[in-house]
Amino acid sequence: MALRGGGRWARLGSALRGLGSGPRDAGLPPQHRDLRDALRKVSKCSEEIKNYIEERSGEDPLVKGVPEDKNPFKEKGGCVIA
Repeated sequence: MALRGGGRWARLGSALRGLGSGPRDAGLPPQHRDLRDALRKVSKCSEEIKNYIEERSGEDPLVKGVPEDKNPFKEKGGCVIA
């Protein structure tokens, strides 16, 4: 994950990058640990959502369209203006 803009966000990103739980994050402030854990949860959740959508894209009417004969929004009759 690349954090842009420099400054404290870049320092925070470099502090969090590659850190796991264990003895080497003992010096990490609690706020940084909380942020790291929250980002990991978001990352995992977004991956699960992406997989869910990709698995069901073949049966999604917004992706493949609705057949004309089964479209409930198709106009039943035309309007003739004379």
